[in-house]
Amino acid sequence: MFPPDDDSPDDDAALFREAIGPVRELAPGELPPPRPRPKPRARQFERDEVEALRQSRDAPFDLANPDIGDRLEFRRPNVGPAILRRLKRGQYAVEDEIDLHGATAEGALELLRRFLHEAHDEGHRCLRIVHGKGLRSRDGVPVLKVVTDRFLRHNGDVLAFASAPEAGGGSGAVLVLLRR
Repeated sequence: MFPPDDDSPDDDAALFREAIGPVRELAPGELPPPRPRPKPRARQFERDEVEALRQSRDAPFDLANPDIGDRLEFRRPNVGPAILRRLKRGQYAVEDEIDLHGATAEGALELLRRFLHEAHDEGHRCLRIVHGKGLRSRDGVPVLKVVTDRFLRHNGDVLAFASAPEAGGGSGAVLVLLRR
């Protein structure tokens, strides 16, 4: 059935051509579209977030010297003062709220992390965090207020925050504006 094997490369090529038959050349066609480039990632932002989280777990906020006033307010440098004024007046619709009363400093940090993460995932823009005024705190230091202030300043999703208007909790609550 098989021809004798004499190990000649020419015989192998001839047998192959005979088995395949006539071959026609294909016309050159269009190349397939290139693979889409991956979306850019903010790698430095991710590293900063990981470092901030590490620092907050290793050495949470110094509560011994709170150096905050009665009312809280903060805005990132790229956020205009008009946005902070509108936030302080309560002109943004509050889409979600959390009450930290009764939580420890560590518990409040975990609640805040989870709350802001979920709010960002759901696309919420404005939040209210009720931290209380700290009137019954030991040593007169408003622990939850200090933890909230320091945490929000270090969170990259927070554009601005300010104490709520009196009708919305006053200096015992803070309105937070998140980036989209």
